[in-house]
Amino acid sequence: MAKKTKIGKDVIDSLALSMYEDARFVFREYIQNSADQIDIAVVKGLFKSKKDGLINIHINKPKKQILIADNATGIESSKVESVLKNVAQSSKRLGVNKGFRGIGRLGGIGYCKELVFETTFKGEKTKTILKWDADLLSTIINDRSKNEEAVEVIDKVTTAYTEKEKASEHYFKVYLIGVKSNELLNVQNVREYLSMVAPVPYESHFILSDKIYEKCKEWRIDLDEYQIIVNDDQIFKAYTSTVYEPDRDGKKRVDEIKDLKFFEIYSSNKKSKLALGWYGISNFEKQIPSINLARGMRLRKDNIQIGDSGTLIKLFKEPRGNYYFFGEVLAVDQNLIPNARRDYFRENETLKAFEQELRYLLHNELHQLYYYASQVRSATKKIEKLAVFKKDFEEKAKNTGFTNDKEKEKLELEYEKHRTNAEKAEKELDKLSNKITNPHDPKNRIFKNITAEKKKVADLIKSKPASGKTKYATDELSRLSLKDRKLVSKIFGVIDKVLTPDLSANLKEKIKEEFK
Repeated sequence: MAKKTKIGKDVIDSLALSMYEDARFVFREYIQNSADQIDIAVVKGLFKSKKDGLINIHINKPKKQILIADNATGIESSKVESVLKNVAQSSKRLGVNKGFRGIGRLGGIGYCKELVFETTFKGEKTKTILKWDADLLSTIINDRSKNEEAVEVIDKVTTAYTEKEKASEHYFKVYLIGVKSNELLNVQNVREYLSMVAPVPYESHFILSDKIYEKCKEWRIDLDEYQIIVNDDQIFKAYTSTVYEPDRDGKKRVDEIKDLKFFEIYSSNKKSKLALGWYGISNFEKQIPSINLARGMRLRKDNIQIGDSGTLIKLFKEPRGNYYFFGEVLAVDQNLIPNARRDYFRENETLKAFEQELRYLLHNELHQLYYYASQVRSATKKIEKLAVFKKDFEEKAKNTGFTNDKEKEKLELEYEKHRTNAEKAEKELDKLSNKITNPHDPKNRIFKNITAEKKKVADLIKSKPASGKTKYATDELSRLSLKDRKLVSKIFGVIDKVLTPDLSANLKEKIKEEFK
């Protein structure tokens, strides 16, 4: 007779206490469960739409307590213990529901002293409370002198009872009492995390979001957006149309998302739609700095983020490519199934096909875009340098004057060098422009954005500084003799050699003021 299989207590540690690196996953898991129940409430007619559902999170840092509550279906009293005590046993459908493993509800148990579930089902006059003694659970698991089975341990650390409730009420609440993680009690930190991970709407000031909603209607997909409140503030996705970088006053604008490009990813035989998505079109001035919370191409399933900002780096031609973009890849095929940690998908044939097609997009199309932008920007800057140098040259020729003939000759040679470079750059821009054969090609927008204020080299050459009487910096020193002016001119030459242009100009101006 075969021996009875036993499941030891350490399985609880593996599934509930040690699976995740980021403590904030707790919120994702409970939100995921609440979202599923809101969907069910819509199907059952309890809600007209998902907009009637509410997921409310309250973090009380002084009391070290967190409440995560939803107003969805709740759980029938007769089913509470079987649903909330059983581990890795779920009635949810794989590839259909957002949660399906039956382990996420225990996520908070490793970060508090006591985990409490409180729920009621519409029509019932009682609410059921199920308490998990997290401290006792930890003590039992860490006691290596005993080898209890998992079921025995769960029965020891849980207590269930009922209290009166209004028959009209329906909700599910999770209390984390005696929270041990400061990360979970940091309200701003949690808001930022959920703004990229949770299935929430785009912020209204992200003006390009209307294009995403319009495209989703065309694609006939539901974005799965839910109303999530954290300490009285609704959470929205953190996308913006402005790209910032840090400065002394906090941050400054360095680029702008001018448009969005949408894409569809199909299996190699084109029979199955695997994913949809979008990415932002900017001037791609530089990699988007980390101060921009939403940077990177994000992978999502059921509008819940899979992994983090760097999950898709491996599919780019070069790692830095990921951080030139804001964007989302929305997995839609049911066989793209999040793994237990939700940091990627399960390995299967659909995932292989998905990676192959997505790699082509990221490795080729997106790489070419920021590389193309770099080429356009480089050529444009050479023309801009000519314009700036010409302006400075004219200022010397007409107002401040040259230090001496040597400086004038040097600057005239530099001017010719800039002019030659600018002419070559304009030819390069013509080549880059000719590469655009489709007006809807993102390169077209990039080219126009970067070159919008570029002056033509021909116009710059036409207004080349006229030759005439040369003005010198010492011409205004009327109090000095010609001999003394020549001496000052030599001194100015030394100053030009040893000081930076700004300091040199400032010092020479001070000397001129003394002898005018």
